[in-house]
Amino acid sequence: MDSTLNLLIYAVLGYLLGSVPFAVIVSRAFRLADPRSFGSGNPGATNVLRSGSKAAAALTLIGDAAKGWLAMFLTSKVMQSGIPGGDGAGDTAVAVAGLAAFLGHVFPFTLGFKGGKGVATALGVLLGFSGALAGLTAAVWFGVVLLTRYSSLAALAAAAAAPFLTAWLLHSTETTVVVGLMCAVLIYRHKSNIGKLLAGTESRVGGKKR
Repeated sequence: MDSTLNLLIYAVLGYLLGSVPFAVIVSRAFRLADPRSFGSGNPGATNVLRSGSKAAAALTLIGDAAKGWLAMFLTSKVMQSGIPGGDGAGDTAVAVAGLAAFLGHVFPFTLGFKGGKGVATALGVLLGFSGALAGLTAAVWFGVVLLTRYSSLAALAAAAAAPFLTAWLLHSTETTVVVGLMCAVLIYRHKSNIGKLLAGTESRVGGKKR
């Protein structure tokens, strides 16, 4: 099977996996309001936390992160298995699957292409590349949250740091480009938060739903 077609297949499968809307599924399971109906309207873990359920927010965070990691893990296993079509572009296929899962979360067909900001899924993708990369990026996020209690500011700081950490740790131009693209989309998706941060109207972690 042609390697370009293989990459397309991995991308489609990664996108489909990324499109699973854990924030909505978990909220329904916990009999909570749809996260798109309050707070920032974002179907992600931070907004689920505004419902008052830490357990639901934690499950959403885990599920969204797992999507990015699982897309890369499964692609890697197929590449190593000898399954027809699994002998293509090596690490490129794994990176493409991770990026596609991230885009699936941000632009899911299951929610009319209006998804989350992508922070947790991006972390899962970084974990697929390197545990150290994910850990250092998460440390940036947690540090900024602890100092400011602004999840959006923490996400922006982590997104800005991630490409540089990738280049430093992995020495891979291809991986750095993929991480850079992912982080550029993540920053773009926070454009409304940037405006609120500048205006002093951004909600803090643990704030009440509006």
